[in-house]
Amino acid sequence: MDVLAAHGDAIGAVDALVRPLDDDAWALPTPDSDWTVRDLVNHLTVEQLWAPELLAGRWIEDVGTVLDGDVLGDDPVDRWVDASVQAREAFLAPGALERRVHLSYGDESGAEYCAQLTFDLVVHAWDLARATGAPEDVDPALVAWSLHYAQSRSTLDEPGRLLRPLDVADDADDLARLLALTGRSR
Repeated sequence: MDVLAAHGDAIGAVDALVRPLDDDAWALPTPDSDWTVRDLVNHLTVEQLWAPELLAGRWIEDVGTVLDGDVLGDDPVDRWVDASVQAREAFLAPGALERRVHLSYGDESGAEYCAQLTFDLVVHAWDLARATGAPEDVDPALVAWSLHYAQSRSTLDEPGRLLRPLDVADDADDLARLLALTGRSR
């Protein structure tokens, strides 16, 4: 699976969990004890809103604080959908994966940036499913892609980047391994 296919599938996985959320679900706690479902969806929405900006060559300073705080407003589902469509279109634009994007820690290729967002979407799809009581089975191909990505990146060791990794049994499946890398367990 290439990064664009993985990104599209990951957007779809989150979308399938966000669209059916009812009013009571937004205040539910998530596996990240600091976040509610609304906080988690807000995080994912903000990440998608950054993509068109950064892929257009803007610097974080150019965007300023417009994406700080709660961007979901009164219709969080529609805001998520709009943001995910914008991100998807930005990554599908000709040459997007070859562009240099200016991230908080330095420049990366559009492909690496897409991979980072995809990894985040996959892990948080599980978080969202766990929080809302939805089936926690993430597409095995997406999980395998994300696990391979995570295992090949030293940036996952940066302070504050992820929770401390957990140990897993030798016979753990890919989802358990991916979750353990991010400090989560089933």
